[in-house]
Amino acid sequence: MMFPSKITTCLLVLAVYMASPSESTITCGTVTSTLARCIGYLTNSGSLPSDCCVGVKSLNQMAQTTPDRRQVCECLKSAAKDITGLNTDLVATLPTTCGVSVPYPIRFSTNCDTISTAV
Repeated sequence: MMFPSKITTCLLVLAVYMASPSESTITCGTVTSTLARCIGYLTNSGSLPSDCCVGVKSLNQMAQTTPDRRQVCECLKSAAKDITGLNTDLVATLPTTCGVSVPYPIRFSTNCDTISTAV
Protein backbone atom coordinates (compact mmCIF):
# COMPACT_ATOMS: atom_id res chain seq x y z
CA MET A 1 0.00 0.00 0.00
CA MET A 2 2.98 2.29 0.31
CA PHE A 3 3.56 2.30 -3.44
CA PRO A 4 0.36 4.20 -4.44
CA SER A 5 0.98 6.94 -1.86
CA LYS A 6 4.51 7.48 -3.19
CA ILE A 7 3.15 7.80 -6.73
CA THR A 8 0.55 10.28 -5.54
CA THR A 9 3.20 12.30 -3.73
CA CYS A 10 5.46 12.32 -6.80
CA LEU A 11 2.59 13.41 -9.03
CA LEU A 12 1.68 16.25 -6.67
CA VAL A 13 5.28 17.45 -6.51
CA LEU A 14 5.54 17.27 -10.30
CA ALA A 15 2.28 19.18 -10.75
CA VAL A 16 3.42 21.96 -8.42
CA TYR A 17 6.82 22.13 -10.09
CA MET A 18 5.40 22.27 -13.61
CA ALA A 19 2.64 24.77 -12.87
CA SER A 20 3.44 28.21 -14.15
CA PRO A 21 2.75 31.13 -11.85
CA SER A 22 -0.50 32.88 -12.67
CA GLU A 23 -0.14 35.86 -10.37
CA SER A 24 2.49 38.52 -10.15
CA THR A 25 4.80 38.83 -7.20
CA ILE A 26 5.52 42.49 -8.01
CA THR A 27 3.42 45.21 -6.41
CA CYS A 28 2.65 48.65 -7.85
CA GLY A 29 4.40 50.12 -4.82
CA THR A 30 7.58 48.32 -5.84
CA VAL A 31 7.24 49.53 -9.44
CA THR A 32 6.70 53.17 -8.52
CA SER A 33 9.41 53.27 -5.84
CA THR A 34 11.89 51.56 -8.15
CA LEU A 35 11.35 54.14 -10.89
CA ALA A 36 10.74 57.24 -8.73
CA ARG A 37 14.17 58.67 -9.57
CA CYS A 38 13.16 58.83 -13.25
CA ILE A 39 10.26 61.26 -12.88
CA GLY A 40 12.29 64.45 -13.17
CA TYR A 41 13.90 63.23 -16.37
CA LEU A 42 10.61 61.97 -17.83
CA THR A 43 8.93 65.33 -17.22
CA ASN A 44 11.74 67.30 -18.89
CA SER A 45 12.77 68.82 -15.59
CA GLY A 46 16.12 67.19 -15.13
CA SER A 47 18.92 65.13 -16.54
CA LEU A 48 18.88 61.34 -16.47
CA PRO A 49 20.13 60.29 -13.02
CA SER A 50 22.11 57.06 -12.86
CA ASP A 51 19.74 55.87 -10.11
CA CYS A 52 16.96 55.93 -12.71
CA CYS A 53 18.73 53.42 -14.93
CA VAL A 54 19.59 51.30 -11.90
CA GLY A 55 15.84 51.18 -11.21
CA VAL A 56 14.96 50.35 -14.82
CA LYS A 57 17.47 47.50 -14.86
CA SER A 58 16.33 46.24 -11.47
CA LEU A 59 12.68 46.24 -12.49
CA ASN A 60 13.52 44.41 -15.71
CA GLN A 61 15.32 41.73 -13.68
CA MET A 62 12.36 41.40 -11.30
CA ALA A 63 9.81 41.01 -14.11
CA GLN A 64 10.81 37.63 -15.52
CA THR A 65 7.38 36.01 -15.78
CA THR A 66 4.41 36.94 -17.97
CA PRO A 67 2.23 37.86 -14.94
CA ASP A 68 5.03 40.04 -13.56
CA ARG A 69 5.52 41.87 -16.85
CA ARG A 70 1.80 42.44 -17.21
CA GLN A 71 1.61 43.73 -13.65
CA VAL A 72 4.49 46.14 -14.24
CA CYS A 73 2.76 47.38 -17.40
CA GLU A 74 -0.53 47.99 -15.58
CA CYS A 75 1.24 49.70 -12.68
CA LEU A 76 3.17 51.99 -15.01
CA LYS A 77 0.03 52.96 -16.93
CA SER A 78 -1.80 53.66 -13.67
CA ALA A 79 1.05 55.70 -12.18
CA ALA A 80 1.50 57.69 -15.40
CA LYS A 81 -2.05 59.05 -15.08
CA ASP A 82 -1.02 60.79 -11.86
CA ILE A 83 2.16 62.41 -13.22
CA THR A 84 1.65 65.74 -14.95
CA GLY A 85 3.83 66.59 -17.92
CA LEU A 86 5.26 63.21 -18.86
CA ASN A 87 7.17 63.34 -22.12
CA THR A 88 5.88 60.28 -23.98
CA ASP A 89 8.95 60.14 -26.22
CA LEU A 90 11.26 59.97 -23.20
CA VAL A 91 9.02 57.37 -21.57
CA ALA A 92 9.07 55.21 -24.73
CA THR A 93 12.85 55.33 -25.05
CA LEU A 94 13.78 55.04 -21.35
CA PRO A 95 14.56 51.30 -21.40
CA THR A 96 16.82 51.67 -24.46
CA THR A 97 18.46 54.77 -22.99
CA CYS A 98 19.26 52.72 -19.89
CA GLY A 99 20.58 49.78 -21.92
CA VAL A 100 17.59 47.49 -21.36
CA SER A 101 15.94 45.61 -24.21
CA VAL A 102 12.17 45.30 -23.83
CA PRO A 103 10.34 43.20 -26.46
CA TYR A 104 7.20 45.36 -26.51
CA PRO A 105 6.50 49.08 -26.98
CA ILE A 106 6.40 51.37 -23.96
CA ARG A 107 3.28 53.41 -24.68
CA PHE A 108 0.20 54.43 -22.74
CA SER A 109 -1.87 52.62 -25.36
CA THR A 110 -0.07 49.29 -24.90
CA ASN A 111 -2.46 46.44 -24.14
CA CYS A 112 -0.82 44.89 -21.09
CA ASP A 113 -2.72 41.63 -21.61
CA THR A 114 -0.69 40.97 -24.77
CA ILE A 115 2.66 41.15 -22.98
CA SER A 116 4.47 37.88 -22.38
CA THR A 117 7.95 36.57 -21.72
CA ALA A 118 7.97 34.86 -25.12
CA VAL A 119 9.96 36.72 -27.72
